[in-house]
Amino acid sequence: MKGFLSTKSCSKIILVGIIVFVAICFDIVEAQQCRPSGRVRGKKPPPGQCNTADDSDCCKEGKMYKVYKCSPPISQNTKAYLTLNSFEKGGDGGGPSECDNSYHSDNTPVVALSTGWFNNESRCLKNITINGNGQSAVAMVVDECDSTRGCDADHDYQPPCPNNIVDASKAVWEALGVSRDNWGGLDITWSDA
Repeated sequence: MKGFLSTKSCSKIILVGIIVFVAICFDIVEAQQCRPSGRVRGKKPPPGQCNTADDSDCCKEGKMYKVYKCSPPISQNTKAYLTLNSFEKGGDGGGPSECDNSYHSDNTPVVALSTGWFNNESRCLKNITINGNGQSAVAMVVDECDSTRGCDADHDYQPPCPNNIVDASKAVWEALGVSRDNWGGLDITWSDA
């Protein structure tokens, strides 16, 4: 009695299986990509209304800025860009933090996450671990770095945040051992603590 399936039939089944597997993987990768969800037009800030502390940018009249409702997928080593922010009253962070409606000392390790990672406040007051400059630091999420809006009074006439930002207090930069003359932007990875 011959085998249940011929070699030719087995080869066809395997080929179909591989094609299906590749198609599913492609769909998963496609779903994980985060594309801009729109744009916002820059407005010239009224005199003295854009806080440029910590090298913050002001919106430029007529420039189109990308906005995002999503952020890249989160893993144990999520790639991000660390920026500097003051969460103190009068600092470049604007109003009180979204999670607790409070201001925070620059000496406290706190961060704001891009909109997608902030995830409708689901990370509020939770710690994340940040790896960069050969060091690691733990910081508490207290705010959103808004990737969906910007260039208005509510956002100190600053552009929307890119979708891959961990906006950190001075204490985080110090914990990572970054020299002050290099504060402002650093490629990092982060994960939930």
